[in-house]
Amino acid sequence: MIKLADYVINFFGDKGIDKAFIVYGAANGDLIDAFTRTKEKIQYVSCMHEQGAGFALEGFAKVRDLPGLAIATSGPGGQNFVTSIANCFYDSVPGIFITGQVKQAFQRPDELVRQIGFQETDIVSITKPVTKYSKMITDANTIRYELEYAYYLATSGRPGPVLLDMPINIQQEMIDPESQASYKPNDDLQDISAMCKDQVENFLKDFAKSKRPVVLVGGGVRNAKAIEELKELGLALNVPVFPTWNALDIVSSDYENYCGRIGTYGGAGRNFGIQNCDLLLSIGSRISGRITGGNVSSFAREAKKYMVDIDKATLKTEWQQVPFDENIYCDAKIFINYLRENLNEKKDTNQFNEIEKNEWLETCKKWRRDYDPVKPEFFDNTSPVHPYAFVRLLSEKMKENDVLVGDCGGNIVIANHAFETKKGQRFFTNNGNSPMGFSFAAAMGAFYGDQSRNVVCIIGDGGMNMNIQELQTIKEYNIKTKTIILNNHIYGITKAYQKTNFQGRMEACGPVGYNPPDFIEITKAYKIKTFVINEHSQISSTLNEFLNFDGPCVLDVDCHEHHTYEPRIFGWRTPIEDMYPYLPREEFIKNMYINPQEDWENPPLPDGDKNKKVETAE
Repeated sequence: MIKLADYVINFFGDKGIDKAFIVYGAANGDLIDAFTRTKEKIQYVSCMHEQGAGFALEGFAKVRDLPGLAIATSGPGGQNFVTSIANCFYDSVPGIFITGQVKQAFQRPDELVRQIGFQETDIVSITKPVTKYSKMITDANTIRYELEYAYYLATSGRPGPVLLDMPINIQQEMIDPESQASYKPNDDLQDISAMCKDQVENFLKDFAKSKRPVVLVGGGVRNAKAIEELKELGLALNVPVFPTWNALDIVSSDYENYCGRIGTYGGAGRNFGIQNCDLLLSIGSRISGRITGGNVSSFAREAKKYMVDIDKATLKTEWQQVPFDENIYCDAKIFINYLRENLNEKKDTNQFNEIEKNEWLETCKKWRRDYDPVKPEFFDNTSPVHPYAFVRLLSEKMKENDVLVGDCGGNIVIANHAFETKKGQRFFTNNGNSPMGFSFAAAMGAFYGDQSRNVVCIIGDGGMNMNIQELQTIKEYNIKTKTIILNNHIYGITKAYQKTNFQGRMEACGPVGYNPPDFIEITKAYKIKTFVINEHSQISSTLNEFLNFDGPCVLDVDCHEHHTYEPRIFGWRTPIEDMYPYLPREEFIKNMYINPQEDWENPPLPDGDKNKKVETAE
């Protein structure tokens, strides 16, 4: 016999999850007490806020390649998990969220009764829309099944979060797990290679005819553990390969067939490759609006489009913003291996237009080189620092095994534009939900995901304010993360948006309504090492010291008032290859407004308007 709380913690320890991120409360007290008897398998990290614990779960999961585990108390404890749960849901991250709950005897008998127990909340109903499974454990004799089932769901198919709500009296019960029913999965992917056989044949026929094929790679390739297979496929096909923002460390910048970054804030290559292709193979990406822009009918307009995904809903043509011609339900690794086998069989037939395809690949590589968002003039000895220059120099100094965790808003646009990834690095943020303050807490989890790696967090001043309390967690556990604050003293992406859309009225984004504190003085109060960069000449030497420091540290980089994130598209009529500032003024106005003369007599333009002429793919 074993106490149920002990069985729960042991279950995850036996899976190799050696850290759980928690905030203590009476309703989860028995679960936390169980750690005193499981120290050889699993230990807790006591965070300052449940949101920080949930973000740390995500960082751990993304680096360790195992589900993360976080535990909160009832009521507000579980409620503070909701953003973190949504993060995992939208970014397909396996996460186990456990909440304590009031004793069953003190739970409301009907939903018409608002509340009975102190801090009683129906967290299951709250989280159902953003979990793969959310369940209150009402019978201690089902715990083995529920844990096995929840773990399977979190890690199978398209991964995601699950939540188990455990009343205090359930946690305290004594159980015999060996006598309980277990969960036995029924894997419907066993014969999937046969299911997609005809579609692979169709793709190879279209590939043989194509002159300008491309492969688009999403984060699902990592979930399928198919990174090396994907790279080999790109080389075997001899085609340009483009990563989404969730795949910048899958198709790294030093990969032979890497041809740039795509989307509404597309970087190197300025979307020319995607927009001029005649055959598009997307693997593990849902093709969001951040990729297509608002003018979805213009996305890869001349291409026949193939989508490979493990999420059946993503493959329904009627639900796709960009309808794909062929939707292939398959695990990415199975599909890639099956395609490579068939490709090898047919390559000797000399039917693949190798000369034209090679010319196309070289053209896309040239666009990537010619259209680098990081301009030479950004490296002038300036004060304040140009953030694009800083991040490019950061990418040059970070090593192959390092981890970079990005936040949201303007700083992640800068990072995605300027940071060039190396093979073996991890570079991630949360793209689907994208909450401010994510990276600072997620970096803690990344550190515990693999303590042999150097973990660097990059965040804006606005985001730093959101989870600044976790400085205490970092100090308490000597979590050796290195935090970079790109401090422009404003909400940069918001200010840029307001400048474009509200006739220049900029409210609540700084200096009106928002002014950040002195982060260096705050960090010193926690007795954590600090660094400062105020001008370009300080970057190289300070970064060397910062990256080599053996312990937690915070670097404040003065990028005062910077809120220009280019290239980017403006307006929902604009195809993604027409990126400002390369789009002429009259075209910008036409695409921004349905009735430009009526909507705005003198519409504003972003900073740095040069009235540049369109630079075409030719």
